Amino acid sequence: MKFFKMHGLGNDFVLFDGRDVETVDWNALAEKVLNRHTGVGADGMLVLLRSAIADARMRVIGPDGSETAPNGIDLCVFSRFCFENGVVRGTAFTVETGAGVMRARILLKGGRPDGVRVDLGKPVLDAKDIPASVDGRAIDLNLTAHGRSFSCSAIRVGTPHAVVFADSRNEADVQEYGPLIACDPLFPDGADVGFAEVISNERIRLRTWMRGAGNTLACGTGACAAAVAGFLSGRTGRNVSVEFARGALPVEWSEADGHVYLTGPAETVFSGVWTQSLAKGAVQKVLS
Repeated sequence: MKFFKMHGLGNDFVLFDGRDVETVDWNALAEKVLNRHTGVGADGMLVLLRSAIADARMRVIGPDGSETAPNGIDLCVFSRFCFENGVVRGTAFTVETGAGVMRARILLKGGRPDGVRVDLGKPVLDAKDIPASVDGRAIDLNLTAHGRSFSCSAIRVGTPHAVVFADSRNEADVQEYGPLIACDPLFPDGADVGFAEVISNERIRLRTWMRGAGNTLACGTGACAAAVAGFLSGRTGRNVSVEFARGALPVEWSEADGHVYLTGPAETVFSGVWTQSLAKGAVQKVLS
């Protein structure tokens, strides 16, 4: 089966077109393909399928084989693939996801794709719906991990996110405290964790810890959660540039409709062919 390796700011994915494939256990395949030592290696696997309610359907599967909601960047990557490969018509279209139908628009520059703007819907702010084990909104809560206190806000954008505001984004902190906060009793279903440093009213620097993937170079919904938490806590405005190691993601929390809009890059790195059985999990890369 042919695959495509794609990324946005280093958040990388392996994409398969599964519209005419019937016998693949996609969840089992993801565990093989996403292994960075014995497979292709990526933060997640995307599967393109036909949809009865949207222009295309996207499944997102993590390295542990579990189904996940889109993280924003994967939707940008998937949307660009659909546009460039004739899966959809026009620059504006809909995508069915595990978190509902979402809208995407390809941004053109000189007639060529120059980014993707995606509508991730309204953020979930009520703690019981995130879920988080407090009443009302979970903004600027005190959370302790390994004896260290953090100011933490819980926001759901696709998946539950814990946004930790700090004076710096130390990678050691992400590695040590990310997995602890992700499974803190405050989050009965777990959470992805973002360590946010506010630079100005319009800029946030962020490092992320994602369940199933660990320390990732970028996370779209994590960027959106940080922007929403920044505004609700009085640290930023509604339009924020969220900066990662390899670039920034513009985020708008629209006052008009309450939706969160993310603009992100998407790039195809190479394509290849998965040649052997799931039992062996080997891969042959055919560069294009």
